[in-house]
Amino acid sequence: MFARAWLALSAPLALMACDAGGAEATDKTRGEPVAKVGLVSTLPIYWPESAEFGDILRDDGEKSWVRQTIEAEYDLAPLDTFDTATLADIDLLILAQPRALSAAENVALDDWVRGGGRVLVFADPMLTFHSRFPIGDRRRPQDVVLLSPILARWGLELVYDDSQPERERMVMTTAGAIPVDLAGRFLARETFAPSDCAIAAEGLVARCSIGEGKALLIADAAMLDSDDHVGHSGSHDEQPHVLGELMRSTLHD
Repeated sequence: MFARAWLALSAPLALMACDAGGAEATDKTRGEPVAKVGLVSTLPIYWPESAEFGDILRDDGEKSWVRQTIEAEYDLAPLDTFDTATLADIDLLILAQPRALSAAENVALDDWVRGGGRVLVFADPMLTFHSRFPIGDRRRPQDVVLLSPILARWGLELVYDDSQPERERMVMTTAGAIPVDLAGRFLARETFAPSDCAIAAEGLVARCSIGEGKALLIADAAMLDSDDHVGHSGSHDEQPHVLGELMRSTLHD
């Protein structure tokens, strides 16, 4: 019952959020146009993880640090689904532990990136986010990312090492130190579609040139964890800055 109701409401909610920002948003401090960021995620980034529709519709609680970081510089539009038309006015697409993409969405995403699109991907093979909802509940974030078709298209394979310790650790990247927990690792694989990926930071990061576009991929999503569930190391203090650098790098490099 809840799942059917959620599916019925998700598209209108996404439209409401898109309308609130608008494609012509401007930087209020400088009056300049800002980039539009599309967000596809099962994580409670735009809306809180809540069992009540009222909490989602009100949207009057404290925003997640991830949403605040994005909206500080960009016009943010959560996307429930996407196609060629939807992506046409998106400057940067963020896939943060998304649901499995449909065949049509994989094609649209690949075409968009090859045409010059920019995408930042957080793909976690073993999500450590502590959800209030049990496994199998549609409201729960995607525990295991399912992006193999598009990764293979871009010449990548995401693997998981089940012998790694179950504790948060820091991995240094060009954007700064990223906290990871049960992270994945990217491997290069042959592909019939032209792409060029450089893998770095212990396999955690892949930076790909795909046609005229770019993709920056992180094999973990622990850095996007909510304020209520940050690691004991206090390592999340710098994560807004690191996330900002990842977005700017993807958009402008």
